[in-house]
Amino acid sequence: MAAAVLFFDPADRILLVEPAYHKLHWEFPGGCVEANESPRGAAVREVQEELGLSVNPGRLLAIDWVPRRVGRTEGLMLVFDGGILPPEQVAAIMLAPDELRSWAWSTPHEATQRLSPLLANRAAASRQARDRGCTAYLEDGCPVG
Repeated sequence: MAAAVLFFDPADRILLVEPAYHKLHWEFPGGCVEANESPRGAAVREVQEELGLSVNPGRLLAIDWVPRRVGRTEGLMLVFDGGILPPEQVAAIMLAPDELRSWAWSTPHEATQRLSPLLANRAAASRQARDRGCTAYLEDGCPVG
């Protein structure tokens, strides 16, 4: 299980991070839920570790069930609403150099270019859920129901 936080700027762009390790695509801030840790707690911890920010995520935007793949078990991915990140927090971002190379605000088009297709779908569904005031249920990045 993993948890992430989707942050927005006043122009409605989302914050994406570029991993420092060998990955082809960018990601949302977040990571794996540890033993005896809640998904929301994991999201808070991961944002602190990766960006150096103390945050209080809002509501759950999306739940995505991802099937087993080669080298990975099936899992649930939860995306929380980070809201609009205030300028003072943007200025305070300090990347964990062993985890992240960079970060950037991304329009929906830029997110599609930077993210894997799975994460691009998850980002779009999370954005829609935020706009509609609901939580999206996804399976392998695709909305269900």
